[in-house]
Amino acid sequence: MTSTRFSNSGPRFLPLLRECRAGIVSVAIFSALVNMLYLTGSFYMLQIYDRVIPSRSIPTLVALSLLAAMLYVFQAALDFCRMRILVRTARCFDEKLGPRVFRIIARPSISAHAKTTNLQPLRDLDQVRSFLSGSGPLGFLDLPWMPLYLVICFMFHPLIGIAASGGALVLICLTLCSEALTRRPVQASAGLATTRARLADSARRNAEVIAAMGMVPSMESLWRDFNLKHLDAHIRASDVAGGFGGFSKTARMALQSGVLGIGAYLVIEDYASPGIIIAGSILSARALAPIDQVLAHWRGYVGARQSWARLRGLLASFPTTDAAMCLPEPRSTLSVEKISVAPPSGERIVVRDLSLSLRAGGAVGIIGPSGSGKSSLARALVGIWRPISGSIRLDGATLDQWPADFLGRHIGYMPQNIELLDGTIKQNIARFERDPDSEAVIRAAERAGVHDTIVRLPKGYETPVGEDGLCLSGGQRQRVALARALYREPFLLVLDEPNSNLDGDGEQALAAAIADARARGAVVLIITQRPSALAGVDQVLVMADGAARAAGPKEEVFRRVIHSVQR
Repeated sequence: MTSTRFSNSGPRFLPLLRECRAGIVSVAIFSALVNMLYLTGSFYMLQIYDRVIPSRSIPTLVALSLLAAMLYVFQAALDFCRMRILVRTARCFDEKLGPRVFRIIARPSISAHAKTTNLQPLRDLDQVRSFLSGSGPLGFLDLPWMPLYLVICFMFHPLIGIAASGGALVLICLTLCSEALTRRPVQASAGLATTRARLADSARRNAEVIAAMGMVPSMESLWRDFNLKHLDAHIRASDVAGGFGGFSKTARMALQSGVLGIGAYLVIEDYASPGIIIAGSILSARALAPIDQVLAHWRGYVGARQSWARLRGLLASFPTTDAAMCLPEPRSTLSVEKISVAPPSGERIVVRDLSLSLRAGGAVGIIGPSGSGKSSLARALVGIWRPISGSIRLDGATLDQWPADFLGRHIGYMPQNIELLDGTIKQNIARFERDPDSEAVIRAAERAGVHDTIVRLPKGYETPVGEDGLCLSGGQRQRVALARALYREPFLLVLDEPNSNLDGDGEQALAAAIADARARGAVVLIITQRPSALAGVDQVLVMADGAARAAGPKEEVFRRVIHSVQR
């Protein structure tokens, strides 16, 4: 399936649906046929009262009834088909956007829009798809046929046409009022629902701390406040939508009765035949049905529209780009040229004018106090954050010149906060490849010193790690994360506090893994505050306040730092 392209202003709704044009055209054609067949009831009643009853002809009644029954069967079949097509068109819409939305969620934030986040975009996509696959759009598809029914009402008699047109105007006004009065409550309800869900998710992820420190009542009270506000906004929106919906139904019933009265008057005055009484009532009700259906699904429409607006803004922040040309595998140099780095919020620069150069087999330890910019530098080196100035190059090419997925296979990254994905140990080490290389998985685990631990587990490499790796100890998670970083022998290896949870054996395995990576020609960067992790490096970079304070051979830098402290 071809990828969907969007302009920088954000994806447009119509071009997306244009890719599903076959379904849209089919639904439009079926809607036209269905609306034609909606006339069956009116004309059947007209013929019954004007032809069958006066003539007392049973054959005519049977023939008309059989014809009407056949048309109703066709109507039901077409209605069923257009609903099925609408559901599949909505699925097509989701297929076009779903992978891109997931990529945005799964990638680190690189813009100010990063604040949105958790799973709201997926919920928004579900909201839009649910509306498109429901009966709500059918009301909008039937609206263009309303003038046809009104014209036929005028053909019956101008008074019936005027009554039906007046009812249509009333319902249109109700729709506009519903739009104006529900917009803010629905927006408020959606925003509070997101805040409530984010708070609940945060509490779930920090359940141990919350329980241990007696924070449950406070968190419950905070969540309850947001939940009550959400419920209040939801009730306000429901009251408005329900009130207008109920009033519109009453207006339709009153109009139907009114048309019956007008028809009776016309028959009494000999201005129309008796069949007009029933036929006009049915047809006027059919003319207003699309507006009534739109009103009934208005809340869903407003929610879908707001979800689409959020999705469009998010997708505009991450426009698709043409695939970069595949370059040869990196294998010789890493060059960091005067980079400055700021977090996605852009509040302040956390790394300033930093330069670094390593050749294949080189290793550097990056040390410094907390908040000195070490982890921010690591995020920039692996392409998570883009430098606001300067460049990072592998074999002379900047990181954005490589296809992201291709480059990722040649980067091994172990972040400071270890989080494993919900899956098996094998899947985590193999980076969830569809067809992982079992030998490469075992080799990575052996180099991380975790193979023996894994095979002693009940299911070995098929052991589920649980969400966030909670089924493993801190040291085991760290070793599995190290094995994941070493999988398929990447050229660039960036390890942020790789020994924070390791015991003596773990540190020996780490040193051996670093030595092995250097021996095969990898470039290794280790960020640490524990000197024991620097055993396998020969270069050291000292950072403070986001800048390099000292750099060079390990022994020389340590002598300079010690001399500076003594002075």
